Amino acid sequence: VQLQASGGGLVQAGGSLRLSCANSGRTVSSYVMGWFRQAPGKEREFVARISGSGGSTYYSDSVKGRFTIPSDNAKNTVYLQMNSLKPEDTAVYYCAAGVVVTNAPGLYGSWGQGTLVTVSS
Repeated sequence: VQLQASGGGLVQAGGSLRLSCANSGRTVSSYVMGWFRQAPGKEREFVARISGSGGSTYYSDSVKGRFTIPSDNAKNTVYLQMNSLKPEDTAVYYCAAGVVVTNAPGLYGSWGQGTLVTVSS
């Protein structure tokens, strides 16, 4: 599995960005696909995940209601749609693939390279 994350950038508070994570392996519905983020000086934290062919989703409390994690199986791509962005959302965002339905980053076996999101106030 090789993951390629893209779509980061600079956005003003209240704005939107969409991150993409392309999976070169099997279709994304074959995995648990997660998004994580790491701000400077902080640990990597769970943001959202989608799992199974039914596309069950789960979000951290900090992004619930603002972020969604749609997927496109035909394109083998998972997205992170980020709306109503806040300065505290500033971080490097990583996508990951695993086989266990979990929020724990250590249980995801494959990681993308990270894409920087900066939200200005």
